[in-house]
Amino acid sequence: MAIAPPASSQAGPQPKPHDEPKSQPDVEHTDTGIELETALPVAEPPVGSDTTSRVKKKKPAVPDSSALVIAGVEESSATHLAGSSAKDIHAVDAKFHRLLETVHENRPADDLEIIRGAWAFCLQQHEGQKRASGEPYIIHPLEVAQVLAELKMDSTAIAAGLLHDAVEDTDVTSAEIAKRFGDQVAHIVEGVTKLEKIKFANREDHQAENIRKMLLAMVTDVRVVIIKLADRLHNMRTLEHLKPEKQQKIARETLDIYAPLAHRLGMGKLRGELEDLAFRYTDPYAYEQVSTEVDALRGAGEEFLQKIVTQLEAKLKEFKIQGRVESRIKRLYSIQQKLVDQKIPVDQVYDLLAIRVICNSVQDCYALLGLLHSIWRPVPGRIKDFIAMPRPNLYQSLHTTLIAEGGHQFEVQIRTEDMHRVAEEGIAAHWKYKASDNVSAKDEQRLAWVRQLMEWQREMTDPNEFMSTLKIDLYPEEVYTFTPKGKVVVLPKDASPIDFAYTIHTEVGNTTVGAKVNGRIVPLRTKLRNGDIVEITTQAGHAPSRDWLSFTKSSRARNKIKHWLNEHQRERAIEIGKKLLDREARKYKLSLGRFHEADYDKVASEYGLGTQAELLAGVGFGKFSARQVLNKLEPGSTMSAEPAAPEGGVGNTVGQMSEAVKRVFFGKGSDSLQVEGQDDLLVYRARCCNPIRGEEIVGYVTRGKGVAVHARSCPNVQNLLYESDRRIQVEWSPSPTEPGTNKAQTYPVKLTVLCDDRAGMLKEFTAIISDDGTNIRSVDTKPMPDGQVMVDFVVETVDVRHLNKLVQNLRKVPGVRDVQRVQKI
Repeated sequence: MAIAPPASSQAGPQPKPHDEPKSQPDVEHTDTGIELETALPVAEPPVGSDTTSRVKKKKPAVPDSSALVIAGVEESSATHLAGSSAKDIHAVDAKFHRLLETVHENRPADDLEIIRGAWAFCLQQHEGQKRASGEPYIIHPLEVAQVLAELKMDSTAIAAGLLHDAVEDTDVTSAEIAKRFGDQVAHIVEGVTKLEKIKFANREDHQAENIRKMLLAMVTDVRVVIIKLADRLHNMRTLEHLKPEKQQKIARETLDIYAPLAHRLGMGKLRGELEDLAFRYTDPYAYEQVSTEVDALRGAGEEFLQKIVTQLEAKLKEFKIQGRVESRIKRLYSIQQKLVDQKIPVDQVYDLLAIRVICNSVQDCYALLGLLHSIWRPVPGRIKDFIAMPRPNLYQSLHTTLIAEGGHQFEVQIRTEDMHRVAEEGIAAHWKYKASDNVSAKDEQRLAWVRQLMEWQREMTDPNEFMSTLKIDLYPEEVYTFTPKGKVVVLPKDASPIDFAYTIHTEVGNTTVGAKVNGRIVPLRTKLRNGDIVEITTQAGHAPSRDWLSFTKSSRARNKIKHWLNEHQRERAIEIGKKLLDREARKYKLSLGRFHEADYDKVASEYGLGTQAELLAGVGFGKFSARQVLNKLEPGSTMSAEPAAPEGGVGNTVGQMSEAVKRVFFGKGSDSLQVEGQDDLLVYRARCCNPIRGEEIVGYVTRGKGVAVHARSCPNVQNLLYESDRRIQVEWSPSPTEPGTNKAQTYPVKLTVLCDDRAGMLKEFTAIISDDGTNIRSVDTKPMPDGQVMVDFVVETVDVRHLNKLVQNLRKVPGVRDVQRVQKI
């Protein structure tokens, strides 16, 4: 039978790799910020980049907007696609006609002239630009506009979709767009245009600022983010022509930012396709493995679903319930998440097979739920009522998991037509019916979290902090709790009473000393569950603890705690800095009274700081040496006790130590780390994540131990970085070698392999590792209750690329279920 198209974030069969369109995505021109297209008029893109080959031409003056209405699309296309084949010209014209037909079908009252005008202008501006595949570049904005039309967006949004790259990739300015097509179109186009003229210190800052800009524009016009999602969807559909590194980077960003953003806006269908396309590139071996296993089950699954559909349709007719029945097999990325989280095989995923019934009314939905439970036995704990208590993205549906004859489990989702449209299209769902540009009350509710985030971001000077807050906020909130008076409080999964307290009020959170859940006193780190009634105990004068950051989940709670800690920790750091400087001055018989504020400010400027207070705070946090600062205040005053200044920073300081001392203090590999601008700070790799060469790293000044270097992906980093003054720039030095040899520096890494228990498996693993030239430090095996076995290897790897290659080779072994790196050895 034919499986119905997906209707939620986790629906639908998957296309195979050979089904992908053969066109080239429109992605960023440099590595300074992955494809987050948002803002100012931009500089000319480089010709012949590794992503697209855009031939940049100076455009003649464009005629007045009154001349933009074209009489014959074919003639206009042929004029501006000179040099393209007749096949390409015909394809472009056909796509544009299909776009007009889609808009007219979905929104018959809309004026198509603004779309025609935008198309003519778009053809003129992108004239001569090609994709790496050889196709005219114009196909990309045309496909983006088609996605918008299928979402039933209005003509203004579709015109902006056609023009979304005009400011970024041509000589057109936002002012010119506003003059020709109106302020609304110009605002949307500027919102999806990337920041290119501003220089950023690194790719993360660039990425964060592009997203920040997009979200600011989205608050005033949500069409900005819908166009951005459509743009990203077409780029993901045509990702195959990029280099593997670019594919990985763009796909990872899609999973981290864009798919969760689509989910948060309720756009389940778009989110599902983004996730599956990204999954193919972020973990191709897992994708193939899951795809193969699902295909093996597909035939029997479709046959089973058809049988259930037939039975259900007969029951609907018998009990006179109006509704239509659809079926689907769960999306691959959703299946993979279940496999990783629950450590189960594909055939044990309870909602692998699903039925959806779309009824005429809410009463029919509940009547059908009762009917289903009288026919098939429900699975306890798997009945969810999202109609009475919608998800934060306004998704509504009844979910129940049933057991059919033979013990087969399947999920049923029951909803009305309106609920189905909202589940599929989310915030875009109301555009078909809206008569004005005003945002509806439901859309306001969806955007409330964005407005809250943009208020918090004013306090976030650090882009990484903004990104971490955004990622927390993008993921779905799943726990529904209650106050003693019955008010519903929605929190993230695994939230604590502290999260609950801060949701009620900031002052309640700051002064929390205890909590009761369902009438019983519980620890503050208790994970709340659906239905918990939470009562908070407060005490005047009590203050937040830094330990709270290790278990709070909501961005509101984390930001309020960080804000309080930053204010009070900074005051304490300044006091400590003064004492450390005074103690060091007494050691060298110097009087600090002779130095004025201007002297401190001068030294502060040498460290890139602005004021005396910032300098003293840096000393107090341990970021700067008191002796070093004293020597800058009074040159030569501490030279008698100082060793000769090394030239290479910390790397050379470490190099002066004996190998034994380095092993004790740093562990293997510390020679490969450098700290900018410091010559007397110790540096070591944090044990919690053991970063290896090639990973993105961040330095954190610890009190009395030097600089701890963490992988940026380390879960502890989010808890450590609330004190921005203690962060320090670190980087990998040029590739070092083992002392006394020509062998590259190696790092110990622990890998856990989950596999079937069969003869010869360990032999295959060790052969793969040794053939790769990798040394094995230790091996440990542990049988699992389900007949599988867990094998732990500690191997010596050179860098991230070496490790990824090894992991991919291990995953190819028949019977391997999963290979994971364990951060802590």
